[in-house]
Order: sequence, then C-alpha cells, then structure tokens
Amino acid sequence: MRDAGRIEAAIRVLNEIESARRPSRLALKAWSDSARYAGSGDRAFVAGLVLDALRRRRSAAWCMGSDTPRGAVLGVLALHWGWPADRIAAAFAEAPHGPGALDADEQAHLARPIDISGATDAVAADLPDWLAPAFARVFGDRVRTEGEALARRAPVDLRVNTLKSDPARALRAAGPLGAHPVPDLPLTLRIDPPQAAQRTPSVESLPAFLKGGIEIQDAGSQIAADCAGDIKGAQVLDLCAGGGGKTLALAAAMASTGQVYAYDSDARRLADTVRRGERAGVRNLQVRTPLRPDPLKDLEGRMDLVFIDAPCSGSGAWRRHPDTKWRLTPEALTRRQADQDAVLDAGVLYVRPGGRMIYVTCSVLAEENEDRVAAFLARRPDFHILPATDAPHLLPRLTAEGYLRLTPATSDTDGFFVAVLARADGRTPA
Repeated sequence: MRDAGRIEAAIRVLNEIESARRPSRLALKAWSDSARYAGSGDRAFVAGLVLDALRRRRSAAWCMGSDTPRGAVLGVLALHWGWPADRIAAAFAEAPHGPGALDADEQAHLARPIDISGATDAVAADLPDWLAPAFARVFGDRVRTEGEALARRAPVDLRVNTLKSDPARALRAAGPLGAHPVPDLPLTLRIDPPQAAQRTPSVESLPAFLKGGIEIQDAGSQIAADCAGDIKGAQVLDLCAGGGGKTLALAAAMASTGQVYAYDSDARRLADTVRRGERAGVRNLQVRTPLRPDPLKDLEGRMDLVFIDAPCSGSGAWRRHPDTKWRLTPEALTRRQADQDAVLDAGVLYVRPGGRMIYVTCSVLAEENEDRVAAFLARRPDFHILPATDAPHLLPRLTAEGYLRLTPATSDTDGFFVAVLARADGRTPA
C-alpha cells in the first residue's frame, strides 16, 4: 500500500471507532481482516497512525482547527510524525486511494508554525474537558506535562521470571529485539517504543518467552507487585487476578514457597492463568473460580496478604489504550468508585489479624485512589497505612500519606497507585 491508501484506511478506522464507539483493537482487527492485500508494514502504519491520533486527538485537532478524524490525522502527521506539508498534501490528494485533496483551510493550518501554547490545559494535555479539574487536583501546574506523557507511545517492558531464568540470560535472549536493562529495576528489561509507522518487535515469538523465562509486564505493574515485600512462605490472595500478570510476579517473589490464590469475579479473565502459570514454572498457585459455590470461604481470616488490583478507569494506561480516554464518562467513573469500595470491603474478609492488604489501581485520579482509601479507613479503623515501599529510588514517588504514585512523566512507567494497609493484630496493648 502507498501512503495515500494507508492514511485513508486510518481515517476510516477512526470514523468507525467514533461513530460506533467500537474499541480500537476491534476496529483495527476488522479493517485488517478485510484488507488481505495489506502487508505487515501497512498494518503497522495504519495501527500506529490510528493509535497516535487517539492519543493526541485534542491537540492535533486543535492545531488543524478541526475536531474530526481527518483533522486529527493531519495534526498527528504534521505535529508528531514530522511530515512536511508538501508530503502530506501529496498523499491526501493522490487518486484514487487518498482521502481527498487538502482544502484551503487545511493548507493554511499546515503552513503555520505549530504551537499549542495558546490552547487550554485540557487541549494541550489531550484530556476531555471534564477530567481537567481532576488532573489539576492531583498534578497542580503539571497537568500539561503529565497529560503529554500519557499521550506518548509506550515501551514494551519485560519481567525476568526468576523461577526459570535470570537477568543475564534474559538479556541475551531478548537483546536482539532491542531489549535493555532498566536502571534500579534488576528484573526488568525494556524495548523502547517504535518510531512512527514501525512495528513493535514480537516478544511472543522468542523461545525465552515461550518457555516462561520472561513475561510481558509494564514496569509500573512490576513495581506494584514488588510492594508486597518479602512474602516467601506467606499465604497470599490475589483477589482481582484478571489475566494473572501480577499473580505470576507474586508467585515468583515467593520462590515456590507458601501459597498464592488467584481469584476474579469474572471467570473468563482467569482463562489463561493456569496456562501461564504452568509455562512460568509456578508450583504454589491455586486458581479459585467464581463458578464454584463459596470459592474463597476457606480462606477467610487466613491470608497474610490480600492483593487487590482494583477495577478502575485505566487512566494510567492511556498510552497503551488511548481510546478508553474518550469513552470514559463521569457516570462510568462513579460506577468504578463503587466497585472499588466493594472490593476493598470484600478483601477485609480474608486478611488475618496483623496481615496486610495492598490496594492498586492503574489510575492517576484521586477519586479512585486517595479518596477510596480514605473512605475505607473511615469504615475500618482497625486498618492503618504503611509506607508503600522503602526502595530508595522510589521514595520521591511516595505521597505525604505514604502512598506510591507512578506516572509516565515521573517514573517512565504506566500510571499506578499503591496503598499498603495493615490490619491491627487484635491484641490488647499492655
């Protein structure tokens, strides 16, 4: 495919996402299935342009004076892909596959110096207007910086599975794909984000991945699991296990001692956990499915640690799932807060006296983070906050309360929030 056809395909996919409110993953798959003539490079170009247009939708459209998929694509090509105006004009005008020649207004916008300094914070940070106050509450005068970082492409991070490998072996295996160590994270390797129109290397094809020596997991997610501390020999419940990424990280930290239980209220999310656990060499994992009656009844009051990777807005992962930024609504955020309150209250059932509960979200919003923990502590005075980490390189990321907040701008990870809550041991003070 020539550039003209690729750009036209990207605009069509964006129109489908917008008009049908279809997730980008499904819209791109539908296009790919229908475009059998497209090669791997074509698919990488179209997917990259679609996702970049979603990441930068407001700032790109503002630069072009047009809040449409076509305007966003034009803005991304000029502002972020670095295409000169004549190349853009030629691709759009190319018949019969281009999106159509630029009109006079589009030509005028492309001819101007690109500058978003006069835009509102919400536009410059690529946020919906209604979320700008929530960002200002958390980040103050750093709204633009934090929003811009959440609109960049994300790297591929790998976790070295110490049950089957070590950092040196993993680096030798993944090095040919461009993987390199991450400072202060000895079990993390990183493949930097691809350039515009380039494909991300296929980690899943590596023998080291197929044999369980490495896992794909964002560094922020790895850090959140590390906040469990020394859990060798412990009884651990991952209450919202999902696909099992943090479950496997916890199991590796336990070095096949103790027991880790994986549960999720949606049984479908647990489908891959057993398979992934076997590949990773985990021998202390029990998957508890909600399809059984009272699947966690025998764990009540027994857990040294209950790990809660709570359902959330996913605002911390907008780099990877940019369409969710525009689908989020105030009503959906309110529902998520209710879910978070419910799962915190459910987790209490399993924490033994003197045990801990770790509350994690991949959100940067205080409404899902500090507010939820504060509300929980008001309901449960038998719990108190512990510092989320004592790792020296992470201490600057601790809040005054002792919570851990990670963002792409401050820690070069996805956005995460971690609160460690300890339960009183029940003994009467002397």
